[in-house]
Amino acid sequence: MKRDFLHITDFSSEEIIEVLDLASDVKQKLHARDPYKPFSNMSLAMVFAKPSARTRVSFETGFFRLGGHALFLGPNDIGIGKRESVADVGRVLCRFNDMIMARLFDHSHIVELAKYASCPVVNGLTDFNHPCQIIADIFSVREALGSLDDIKVAYIGDGNNIVHSWLNLSLRLPMRFSIACPEGYNPDADLLEKARSGPSEIELCHDPFQAVKDADVVYTDVWASMGQKEEAGQRMKRFEGFQVNSDLMESTGKKTIFMHCLPAERGVEVTDEVCDASYSIIFDQAENRMHAQNAIMIKLMADSNMI
Repeated sequence: MKRDFLHITDFSSEEIIEVLDLASDVKQKLHARDPYKPFSNMSLAMVFAKPSARTRVSFETGFFRLGGHALFLGPNDIGIGKRESVADVGRVLCRFNDMIMARLFDHSHIVELAKYASCPVVNGLTDFNHPCQIIADIFSVREALGSLDDIKVAYIGDGNNIVHSWLNLSLRLPMRFSIACPEGYNPDADLLEKARSGPSEIELCHDPFQAVKDADVVYTDVWASMGQKEEAGQRMKRFEGFQVNSDLMESTGKKTIFMHCLPAERGVEVTDEVCDASYSIIFDQAENRMHAQNAIMIKLMADSNMI
């Protein structure tokens, strides 16, 4: 039976650790230029309703370096849910390809795509969540800190899809997760309540300095995501005081790493000084997208008895 990855919680706690270990192994193989080709004679259909340089490059390069071919399908190639139904897109693409990765706006579309596709489907991002990014993030945290025991992650900014996937991760891996966002920009209330009933300690506040106290990781994202740019001026005013700068980083009271899923609007949600500091791991984090996604795809293919 084929397996999909649409939400962090599609994997158990043990499976997440398995994927992190696999990502480390695959990363070493690629850095050593080992002839490791689990996707030989396979193809990946990449459906982009939302464009993204990092998502395309990381999936396309990763799948190619593991022996396969990745096919880019942009908004002008497939009008998913518009020119053709989501269900039919899923049915058709699986007749040609071994796996689908889709980066979409509407979260219900990725769920429907997986329902009707006969091959594994990977969620490359929706407006609701971004599971591949957060697997790459926690992989990067483990690399940087050496352990995931008793970590505190502080997220500063909009309660967006990144926050939703971190909340899902907190249901699988115990942590302290603190969110600081302006009033009116909270994450999804139902997911927040669910996360609070899980094994992690969840804090929601509106004071960045409170959130980052004793944090091992400080994380931020753009204040206006794709599809929200018309709100940028209003958000700039509402998010005043939520910039990650040296004062905020120094207030954690301990050695702390900085993370950003990129692209960053330098001088807006984060300063150049923080982005380029020795404690910033944003470019390791960016590279690890490829390694984490490779591990996810290998696991899905293996669990679906395709490799």
